[in-house]
Amino acid sequence: MKKILFIINPRAGVDRSKAIETALQQHLDHQQYQYEIAETQYPKHGTAIAKDAVASGIDVVVAVGGDGSLNDIIQGIHNTDTVLGVIPMGSGNGLARSAGIPLKLEAAIKVLNKNNVHAIDSGMVDNKRLFISNAGVGFDAVVTEEFVHSKKRGFWSYVGIINKKIWSYSPKKWTIELDGKVIREKAFMITVANATQLGYNFQIAPVALMNDGYFDVVVIRKHPKILSGIIGLQAFTDTLLNNRYVNHYKAKSVKISSESNRVMQMDGEAIDCASTISIEMSEKSIKLLCP
Repeated sequence: MKKILFIINPRAGVDRSKAIETALQQHLDHQQYQYEIAETQYPKHGTAIAKDAVASGIDVVVAVGGDGSLNDIIQGIHNTDTVLGVIPMGSGNGLARSAGIPLKLEAAIKVLNKNNVHAIDSGMVDNKRLFISNAGVGFDAVVTEEFVHSKKRGFWSYVGIINKKIWSYSPKKWTIELDGKVIREKAFMITVANATQLGYNFQIAPVALMNDGYFDVVVIRKHPKILSGIIGLQAFTDTLLNNRYVNHYKAKSVKISSESNRVMQMDGEAIDCASTISIEMSEKSIKLLCP
């Protein structure tokens, strides 16, 4: 029998934690799994719990939460035999949507029961921290920084921040190095994607594959702000790469720099950073339970 550990953020509320445990009792395959639940107590605690799980021989670690909680957990199981499961309970749920993992609790548990394991890639930023879905600089990092500190969550809160920020935001001059090739652009935002979307079905890299050993680097160049709505609509309809202000590249090694940049986003979390960021592909470094 396999040991499976569910890591839950208790800030989601007592009622949600009880609902999760009830669902596990009813729908988890108890002939296949012996389960435990651990609750995070402080920021980044999920990483420590995941590392302890690996050391104690836990077979599967399940992130119960959003992309930020998921990001904490992958730091602890990267390049190990411990398998990652996902029960999406966040706002955008970008990784779950990209991987086809259902957003409904019962259906997500049933994915765990199938034990369908796929080895997927991840990205390493400045040889310090991993991401599983995407990392980015520019406008999305600015929006993410405000969204993280917002008391309101959900899609419409995110849209409200975009509408607030977009008219005052000024694109920066960036130097982008892709596997040694240097490109200079005045860009609105730059995303280094492993998965297809940022969340909420916003398909920033609609042709990305999580197991091909390459990042999809999407550069949205400076454009008339009146066209931002069209660019957003194209992202929601899988046609973003058709826009003439969007460039798409494939690379294993990415370096991005701008003198004035100090913030980036990784898996929907705002992170302070240096003016130059180095991102390296880590191939098939995470084992993910998929539908």
